[in-house]
Amino acid sequence: MAVAWSEKASSMEALSLSPPMSPPVILTQDELKKIAAYKAVEFVESGMVLGLGTGSTAKHAVERIGELLRQGRLTNIIGIPTSKKTQEQAISLGIPLSDLDSHPTIDLAIDGADEVDPHLNLVKGRGGSLLREKMVEGACKKFVCIVDESKLVKYLGGSGLAMPVEVVSFCWKFTANKLQNLFRDSGCVAKLRKDCKGEPFVTDNGNYIVDLYLKKDIGDLQVASDAILRIAGVVEHGMFLDMATTVIVAGNCYCSWEWILPFLASID
Repeated sequence: MAVAWSEKASSMEALSLSPPMSPPVILTQDELKKIAAYKAVEFVESGMVLGLGTGSTAKHAVERIGELLRQGRLTNIIGIPTSKKTQEQAISLGIPLSDLDSHPTIDLAIDGADEVDPHLNLVKGRGGSLLREKMVEGACKKFVCIVDESKLVKYLGGSGLAMPVEVVSFCWKFTANKLQNLFRDSGCVAKLRKDCKGEPFVTDNGNYIVDLYLKKDIGDLQVASDAILRIAGVVEHGMFLDMATTVIVAGNCYCSWEWILPFLASID
C-alpha cells in the first residue's frame, strides 16, 4: 500500500484505501521504498529540471528516471544531484546533470527522509548529505518526499535516532557541547559521527556531522532551528521545516493502517 498526502490539501489523497480481501503479501522495507519511489516518479514530466535525492529510497527514484529516459518515455530531463554519490549514479544511468548556478529554480525534487511528523516536517541527513539536499530542495517548486511507514513519528527526534547537524571541523567539540546544552531539557546527547574506520565522517563539503539524540520533544521547531543556526560553527541542520509539498508513504497494509490513519487524522 502507498498513501500520498499534502498538508495543503483539504482532504487526503489515498492511493489504496481499502484493506485487501485476501491475505496481504508482506513486503520488505526495500520493496516498500521502491514502491514509494516509483509512485513519486509519476509526478515527473518531460522537460523538467529535477532535484535528485540521496539515500536508500531516493536511489530507486533516480534509477526509475534513468529507465524512463532510456525507454524514451521521458525526454529533456536535467538532474541536479544532492550528493556525489547521486551524481555518480545519475551519470551511470545517462541522466543529464547540471547545478543550481545554472538552474536556480527546480521544477520538482524527489527525496527520502529519516523522519516525518504529522505536519510534514522532516528529519534528513542520516546519509550525510543534508546541506546539499536542503539547498536543492529549498529551490524547488514541488518537493515530493518518499518514505516507508517506519519513518513516521509523532514529533521530530521521536525515533530516538540521530538528528544531524553539519558543523565545521574546527573545534567541533566546542560546537557539539553548545548543541547539547541547547537541548538539555530534551535529554539531548550530541555525538560526532564516525565512519566505518572510526574516523570522523566527512561530508561532501568537507565538514563534520554532530548527531543529536533526543529523549523528548524539543518544542517549537522554528525556534529550535533559529537557535541551532545562531551557534558559530554550525553549517546547517537536518530539520526540513515546511518544505515537503507531498509525502508518499508505503507500508504493509494491516500494520500500516493502525498507524498511518491516526497519523493522517492528526494533521487536522
